[in-house]
Parts: sequence; C-alpha cells; structure tokens
Amino acid sequence: MQEFEALYKTISQRREAPEEGSYTCYLFQQGLDKILKKLGEESTETIIAAKNHSRRDQIGELADLAFHAAVLMNYLDIPPVEVEAELARRAQKQNNLKQFHVVDKTT
Repeated sequence: MQEFEALYKTISQRREAPEEGSYTCYLFQQGLDKILKKLGEESTETIIAAKNHSRRDQIGELADLAFHAAVLMNYLDIPPVEVEAELARRAQKQNNLKQFHVVDKTT
C-alpha cells in the first residue's frame, strides 16, 4: 500500500497547491459530480477489460480505477489509513459469507 499512500499524498498536494494543466486539479475544480462520473466510467472500463480477458488492459483499468478512487477519498477527506483500518476490521470476521435468498424457479 506504499504506492497508494504516495499517490494519495500527491493528490493532496495538487489539491492544496493546484498546478496548471494537472488532470487531478481539473477533477477537483469540476467537483464531486465529475469525480463520481469518472469513477463510474473507470469501473465500467474495468469490467469490460475483465470480460475481454486482456491482462494488460485489466491492469491499466484497475490502476485508473484506483487513481479515481483515491481522488474521491481525498475529496471526501478520507485518508487511506481509515480504509485500511476498515479492511483490517473486516479481515477479522470469520464465516461472514452472506446467505442468499434462493428462488424456486420450478413454480
């Protein structure tokens, strides 16, 4: 997660000291709706890359998705350590597979 922390730090620096021509600054200037739109687009592109079985595209799209998630986290003032703490909390759970409602398709 060291790379994600470094990415988040760079995003924070762009937010605090905007640089002309910076894509990150553009996202912050456009606001939450634009950030959410891009996150949605990257989610869709990640799904398509996975369905197409292109490892190279999958990695690129996952990186794009992670970047836009980091921008959203920063916009919402949620530091990576809080997400990591939530992941650690969830890792402590055992037997947490949700039971799904079974539909009887014979009737």
